[in-house]
Amino acid sequence: MRAHARLLAVLAAVPLALACRSPSTASEADERAAIDRVLDGWHAAAARADLDGYLGVMDEDAVYLGTDATERWTQPQFRAFCAPYFAEGRGWKYEPRERHVVVEGDLAWFDEHLVNDKYGDCRGTGVLRRRDREWKLAHYSLTFLIPNERARAVIELVRGKS
Repeated sequence: MRAHARLLAVLAAVPLALACRSPSTASEADERAAIDRVLDGWHAAAARADLDGYLGVMDEDAVYLGTDATERWTQPQFRAFCAPYFAEGRGWKYEPRERHVVVEGDLAWFDEHLVNDKYGDCRGTGVLRRRDREWKLAHYSLTFLIPNERARAVIELVRGKS
């Protein structure tokens, strides 16, 4: 009888526990769609040289890793780098072709295949953090995609052997 009473107590507590927990902010599909909008808007702002729109997506302590080994910028440093180009109306266009997003609570990470007129196929990877119900880019890394069969030649060029 005791086990039966405990089971009834647990079953009675379930609706109360469900009512007291914080409601989920959105389904995972909704979160992914929101992240897609953030990232697509970020790329669109860069293409139209909209500095505030572009950097406004980045968290205040964000880090941007560019394609060059020297390009590790905090958000203020990245603003200083972008500002002269954007002031002249010269942004950059990276078109997302494919994106994979994983959401876990207030963090999300992603990778995306991008195409750029100058550099061709590229990959962006990053982390977003939700703050006050808004997704902000906390970390981004842009890389060139080099086919494995051409990697040795590229490495030799980078090392100055060719």
